[in-house]
Amino acid sequence: MYHEVDWRHAPKGARWWAMDGSGHAHWFMEPEYKARTHFWYAQEVHAPTFGYSGDWRESLTERPVK
Repeated sequence: MYHEVDWRHAPKGARWWAMDGSGHAHWFMEPEYKARTHFWYAQEVHAPTFGYSGDWRESLTERPVK
């Protein structure tokens, strides 16, 4: 969990923020069920890095509950 994520910049419906192995950050949206399929998916949207410099595998941060 990365405590410097500023959720005021998150799009509506963003549930997680995380870095990928290439150094890019993403908002991950609430999962949706795809009609006529048998799986869920979560859309990803480009996000600021908020200065994250740790291991990308430890960056997954869930949106705080209000």
